[in-house]
Amino acid sequence: MLKARDIMTKDVITISPDTTVEEAARVLSENQISGVPVVKDNRLVGIVSERDIIMKDKKLSFPDYINILGGIIYLGNLKKFEDEFKKYLSVTVEGLMTTDPKTVGPDATVEEIATLMVEKEINRLPVVDEGHLVGIITRADLVRKMAK
Repeated sequence: MLKARDIMTKDVITISPDTTVEEAARVLSENQISGVPVVKDNRLVGIVSERDIIMKDKKLSFPDYINILGGIIYLGNLKKFEDEFKKYLSVTVEGLMTTDPKTVGPDATVEEIATLMVEKEINRLPVVDEGHLVGIITRADLVRKMAK
């Protein structure tokens, strides 16, 4: 049975948390990838995707509110707005990245990887061994595996 170590890309392109958003966009574009792991001190601390980067160009939708006796009551998900606003203002990937991304170990089976990707709508999974990034698996890796 194939494992993560058998299909992962071992030479992973990475960036650091203090990489600018513009530089991260350049890394994605020049390498024709849709996401990149964020590494600090050789440890995975997050992941940045094209979606995260285009959030900076998204129109901000301010939450509706009600003003009652001088007090403001917000309607809807204020936390979601705060997260989007934080990403909108970010100049480095530290404020933009998804922290605590889903990961797999080198011994994860292809079935486990595919299930996680589909159920969690994930396009890429960092492969981590004892906290250290050792590879990455994308949906394209799984498709290539099926084509063989």
